[in-house]
Amino acid sequence: MSMTDPIADMLTRIRNALAANHRTLTLPGSKVKLRIAEILKEEGYIDDVAWKAEGPQGAIEIKLRWQDGQAAIEGLQRISRPGQRRYASGDQIPKIRNGLGILIVSTSRGMMTDRAARRAGVGGELVCSIW
Repeated sequence: MSMTDPIADMLTRIRNALAANHRTLTLPGSKVKLRIAEILKEEGYIDDVAWKAEGPQGAIEIKLRWQDGQAAIEGLQRISRPGQRRYASGDQIPKIRNGLGILIVSTSRGMMTDRAARRAGVGGELVCSIW
């Protein structure tokens, strides 16, 4: 069966792993999901991300970040969905939690955080927010 929104599935798997106090999780791989996981690692929300050549499409293994029993990720939210896409220009990209969270934006220059998109002056699709 095909999946209509693989990014929402990735965010739900991360949310479920955090709720179950898991340290790692494995999910079906794609270039977009790998880039989102790499951004989460760069921003300090997860400890590590690795690509595994398993099955027909590969897999992504994510090591979640925990400190003193608290997860680094407090919440995740999908913004642009297949049924309702959301776009913003470079100067109209909203701040998440007054700048304490990040917004992942898919631009013509690739996936990047909201801060990087504002610095570069490019807009794009508002993929998801993490805080």
